[in-house]
Amino acid sequence: MSAAEQDSRDHPPVGAREAAALFSDLAAERSLLVAVSGGPDSVALLALLADWSREPGRPCLAAATVDHGLRPDSAAEAQGVAALCARLGVTHRTLRWEGDKPRGRLQERARAARYALLAAEAENAGRAVVVTAHTLDDQAETLLMRMARGSGPSGLAGMRGRVVRDGTVLARPLLGVPKTRLIATAQARGLPVIEDPSNGDPRFARARWRALMPLLAAEGLDAERLSLLAGRLARLDAAAAARCKAVLAAVLLPAMAAVLLPAMGAPQLRLNFSALQQEPDEIVLRVVAALLERLGAEAENAV
Repeated sequence: MSAAEQDSRDHPPVGAREAAALFSDLAAERSLLVAVSGGPDSVALLALLADWSREPGRPCLAAATVDHGLRPDSAAEAQGVAALCARLGVTHRTLRWEGDKPRGRLQERARAARYALLAAEAENAGRAVVVTAHTLDDQAETLLMRMARGSGPSGLAGMRGRVVRDGTVLARPLLGVPKTRLIATAQARGLPVIEDPSNGDPRFARARWRALMPLLAAEGLDAERLSLLAGRLARLDAAAAARCKAVLAAVLLPAMAAVLLPAMGAPQLRLNFSALQQEPDEIVLRVVAALLERLGAEAENAV
């Protein structure tokens, strides 16, 4: 067997049947907005969604590219994505991050700007679900970065397949798919792709973690195992959140909740602390955090 044949067997392209399974949770949506940077992951996602959405009864599909204006070639790259979308029969818009760019925390702020632009475009498209091409590798890198930052259980659960962020639904159907398979998908279809040089720029934390992944994989800590760990932590986090909700209901005394203190002008919550006595520390911490959040909301409403 040749090296090319072995590679194709190890990293096969994503086919139509597998794509249909990956996108099954999106089938009931009215419209989708796929974020396409031009990299192999998002280009493969675009092509797979374009084929899938042509079936009767499937959601309406549109694409958007965010031009951050951070590199000289960014405008031309966005035009290239627009041309590919035209070839695939998908409506496309380029969204531009206007204004002066920050000097510090560039990737973090660019990410925030990107999601704000995508959310606005999704709203304009009839509250479309935003679909991104985050992969198994992205999940592993995210977990490592959050571990390094000392994140708690919720953060270590990694990225979710579906979240609501400021009213916008964000879907990540490819979280279980390795990047190598999406590269193979783009190559098998002869799709043009762009390699963003910032992906390997050691100034950025994600790029540094990405460079370490082969070393970790050699010790058995590969992207798949890290993703499995994130999945287990996500299930534990969901169980803890459910228990927290039940305990919070027992701690709060509903008839006396949110009574305004006349002298202080601040909300008061009457609590049954005995409900916390037998709970583990993690649940107690979550309940206290929820109470503080509720007090903050009540204080805002009282102003």
